[in-house]
Amino acid sequence: MSARTYTGSLLDVSFDKEVCQHAAECVRGMPAVFDPAARPWIDADRAEDPEAAEMLREVIGRCPSGALRVVEHQDGSPL
Repeated sequence: MSARTYTGSLLDVSFDKEVCQHAAECVRGMPAVFDPAARPWIDADRAEDPEAAEMLREVIGRCPSGALRVVEHQDGSPL
């Protein structure tokens, strides 16, 4: 497994490139967070308020391959 975790202030995003099918649901769903031209290409801090974090959870839930996962903060702080 080659998962990498991108840390955000409200939640983290885990991405496994070996599982990804490149359907681009994430890029279409939240281009401010998922930008293939940027480095790093996932900026979980762009989901900086609870409403945006909930939207990010929904977008990640639409990932058809399961390559993306939400990593919730246990105590409200980044891992």
